[in-house]
Amino acid sequence: MALTCNIDARGKFARLIFGIIMIALGTLMVMLWALAGGGWLAWAFSGALLAGGAFCVFEARSGWCVMRAMGFRTPM
Repeated sequence: MALTCNIDARGKFARLIFGIIMIALGTLMVMLWALAGGGWLAWAFSGALLAGGAFCVFEARSGWCVMRAMGFRTPM
């Protein structure tokens, strides 16, 4: 499946900002909760935030939105 551009500049910018925020929150969770002995749940939440943030940055960089590719119309 080819990743064709399906979002405009506003959508790219929104996804980039959202991704950066998610990565920052995930990093903060790792430093304050997971490394302090939070257990597997802390690592799972932190990892999910970091992975989601990285995927949002990927979407912004490539101009491709997974929801739009599946046929959903996002209001952006």
